[in-house]
Amino acid sequence: MAKISGNYELVYILRPELSEEQTAELVTKFKSMAEEAGTVSEVDEWGKRRLAYPINDLNEGYYVRMTFSSIPEFPQKLERMLRITDGVIRSMTVCLDD
Repeated sequence: MAKISGNYELVYILRPELSEEQTAELVTKFKSMAEEAGTVSEVDEWGKRRLAYPINDLNEGYYVRMTFSSIPEFPQKLERMLRITDGVIRSMTVCLDD
């Protein structure tokens, strides 16, 4: 039987030089995308932290963790949007269901 919805966890890292307004705008953008496709359980902003290794000559980034449930096709759409958005350094989505 096809899966109707799933629970997911998304962690993404934003560029550290973004202003507070730009950071808040991106967090709101990704949250509203997830709300359109399902329900958002939690958005946890970890703030600026040192990266484990340099990425594009950056040593720190602004970490955000979001948990949501949606249809199985949505995480691919969200990952694509994260990849093409300026200001996003890295992202990773994990399905929490077995």
